[in-house]
Amino acid sequence: MRMTNCGPLGWVSSKDGGYRYQSTHPETGKHWPPLPNCLLAIWREVAAYDAPPEACLINWYGPDAKLGLHVDSDEEDRMAPVVSVSLGDDAWFRIGGRLRKDATQRIPLRSGDVVVLGGDARFIHHGVDRIVPGTSELIGEPGRFNLTMRRVTRPNDPIDRVPQRSNPA
Repeated sequence: MRMTNCGPLGWVSSKDGGYRYQSTHPETGKHWPPLPNCLLAIWREVAAYDAPPEACLINWYGPDAKLGLHVDSDEEDRMAPVVSVSLGDDAWFRIGGRLRKDATQRIPLRSGDVVVLGGDARFIHHGVDRIVPGTSELIGEPGRFNLTMRRVTRPNDPIDRVPQRSNPA
């Protein structure tokens, strides 16, 4: 899986700094490009949250990519939902409960689908079991993009107070 970001903050990781949100690209030092208006419009339509997203993680999943069960919990503003947009090939999305051992179910995500994890669902385990190559011609090659928007800081908090965590051992 390859990744980049847009918006005031980007999700990055490194051996030295761990996982974190920061306002600049870790290699170039340049600010992330702004969130496109079409993504902001989706957020306004589905998020049911007054403050705009601050980060949009752009993941490219090749035809063999997977993403294990995880919870998005590194944001300071945990009341804001996580909004995800799927583009390209179908993916089998797995959702579970608050505990990793909770029962899970698998649902297909198709190009154009939007998933909102808000309220109680904000902290459920979720992941991608597999990509289904050849199910979309949007991108022109097998694979898919996932655009995940998050509000990181609490409204009215300065953006330089972004949460960080260490790499897991």
